[in-house]
Amino acid sequence: MRSGRRKLKLLTVLITVFAMAKTSLAAGGPGRIDSGDTAWMLISTALVMLMPPGLALFYGGMVRRKNVLSTLMHSFTAIALISVQWILFGYSLSFGPDIRGVIGGLQWAGLNGVGLSPNPNYAPTVHHLAFMIYQMMFAVITPALISGAFAERMKFSTYLVFILLWSTLVYDPVAHWVWGMGGWLREMGILDFAGGVVVHATSGFSALAAALYIGKRKGFLHEPMPPHNLPMTVIGAGLLWFGWFGFNAGSALSSGRLSTEAFVTTHAAAVAATLTWVFIEWRHRGKPTMFGAITGSIAGLATITPAAGYVTPLSALAIGVLAGAACYTALNMKAIFGYDDALDAFGVHGVGGSVGTICAGIFATVAVNSAGANGLLNGNPRQLLLQGAAVLFVAAYSFIASMVLFKFLDKLLGLRVGDKHEDSGLDLSEHGEQGYYL
Repeated sequence: MRSGRRKLKLLTVLITVFAMAKTSLAAGGPGRIDSGDTAWMLISTALVMLMPPGLALFYGGMVRRKNVLSTLMHSFTAIALISVQWILFGYSLSFGPDIRGVIGGLQWAGLNGVGLSPNPNYAPTVHHLAFMIYQMMFAVITPALISGAFAERMKFSTYLVFILLWSTLVYDPVAHWVWGMGGWLREMGILDFAGGVVVHATSGFSALAAALYIGKRKGFLHEPMPPHNLPMTVIGAGLLWFGWFGFNAGSALSSGRLSTEAFVTTHAAAVAATLTWVFIEWRHRGKPTMFGAITGSIAGLATITPAAGYVTPLSALAIGVLAGAACYTALNMKAIFGYDDALDAFGVHGVGGSVGTICAGIFATVAVNSAGANGLLNGNPRQLLLQGAAVLFVAAYSFIASMVLFKFLDKLLGLRVGDKHEDSGLDLSEHGEQGYYL
């Protein structure tokens, strides 16, 4: 009798253990969901979601008073439009099952199959949905960055069509090449921790195409066009800096050592670039400016982005110094060449993202991230060549694709508002409202 009871108890224990193991596997795939990692990913998502409103304030304060609302609209509507695109098919094109290393398939369109179980290929300790919405915020802010190049002169209706097509034809393929499983640049071993080429090079060189194709604002280089509300721009820069910790440290996809490294290197590069910009401007123009300081901080943040999870804090300081010097030079070159990158999208993001991607090939070390690679200074010159080649290819693709899109949309819808509307300001002519009633 006792023997039968023992057997029954043993059978009950075995059934319970089997059920628990089955539940664990169902919830966590090959591993299991880590609540700390999931919490950090959701917080990082919220931090990155704050960046488009921060960008709206950053850009909005830099334009003239008559165009402040139209500039804010560029960033806010990108949140809505690109989020819908991402859910319907953008995420699947970027991270879905690979098609010849070029693009993801549509198996995950409409988030079909994207649920609460983790995807072991991308983030094995968090819900697949959490990874998806985190990456959504990257897709949202990238086309909004381009708007800085054509501020104060582009039709809003054409802008909406442009960012939808651009995200589908430029951002999604490049994201797959670099971050998607099977993507050809990923397979080559390119290092891009949080978007040096995926976010900053694509948007920056597309911004250059916009500035060249759409042309200058009326009165550019002939009449003063200072920021109408510099304190607004400073607040926007602060929000961007705050959100950037989620942008870079969140790209570790966990709350462990690597996210801490990326958090520290992000701040180190930002402060180094800020000081570098201030001192260069002080020497060059005679006075340090608030506008220069915040521009330097954003340049440092953009430049460290691709290298944040691969380099040491000391290397990040060096990258910040290079960022401040390179982006300051780039911004001063636009007056020499005469193109009107209104809010310096190319000078900060195109140049910064490219410099940072190349710096990853110089300073990267597997001592920081064993899943990465050593760079030039750690005995691997091939990595520097790979990084440079990736920058050249993505820059050329983004520039050419954007030029084609601008040409097509110019013929179909028209890109630029008329002279009368540009004179009165886009707030009234495009949106029927004013930012200030004084």
